[in-house]
Amino acid sequence: SRPARGSSGKMAAPMSRGSRGPEPGAAPYGNFPNYSRFHPPEGRVSLLPQGLLRSLFPAATRPLLGLDVGCNSGELSVALYQHLVGLQDSDSSPAAGKELNLLCCDIDPELIRRAQQSSPFPAAISFASLDIMDSGAREPFLSSYLERFGRSSFDIGFCMSVTMWIHLNHGDRGLLEFLALLASLCTFLLVEPQPWKCYRAAARRLRRLGRDDFEHFRSLRINGDMAESVTRILTQECAMELVRSFGSTSWDRSLLLFRSTSARPEG
Repeated sequence: SRPARGSSGKMAAPMSRGSRGPEPGAAPYGNFPNYSRFHPPEGRVSLLPQGLLRSLFPAATRPLLGLDVGCNSGELSVALYQHLVGLQDSDSSPAAGKELNLLCCDIDPELIRRAQQSSPFPAAISFASLDIMDSGAREPFLSSYLERFGRSSFDIGFCMSVTMWIHLNHGDRGLLEFLALLASLCTFLLVEPQPWKCYRAAARRLRRLGRDDFEHFRSLRINGDMAESVTRILTQECAMELVRSFGSTSWDRSLLLFRSTSARPEG
């Protein structure tokens, strides 16, 4: 993925045998150092219509605010930004009629450092190291960002291959709290839940490395069809409705767009 922290803090990725770099299984919060090589951004953004922001916010006159949770080193964040505001690689200003300010956070400060160094749109995209499950750090940070724009919430949130890492590290209660948080923060929410087979694969990778299993893995009551479970939680417990499914990526992950049923557009 892209983030989540357990109470013990971030684990460093050890080197595997040989000289191939960090062992992928050693990223227990989804903080893989080369994530975009395995799941290229094009696999997601190609499923989204380019005029999405215009269709979701036809009357907005101010710049839109977006939140990307678990951004890794930023490749997907940048690709989403370019795609949604209608930028081609050679462009420098939005062409889709909608400006977007995007706040991207990840638990891994090294990944954030890389994202900041390589970002082609520093005025529009902000990268920050943040454990989204740490309310003491999260609340003042997000409030400060929103206040810069005179806002109390985000127009759209992105949660791309993050739910599993929150779930494995924080359990069923953590997943429920996480989804409720995003629903309270965002008018629209685009979620890409990992399927259950990814949970089993992540647990196998840790065991293969001789690590302790994920603390909550064997006690998770929310399991099976995770796209269905995430949809049920957001629609039945978090005052959101499913607007559209944009299909599945080539690695079998659904892209689901939700809308708050209680939010009133700001501005």
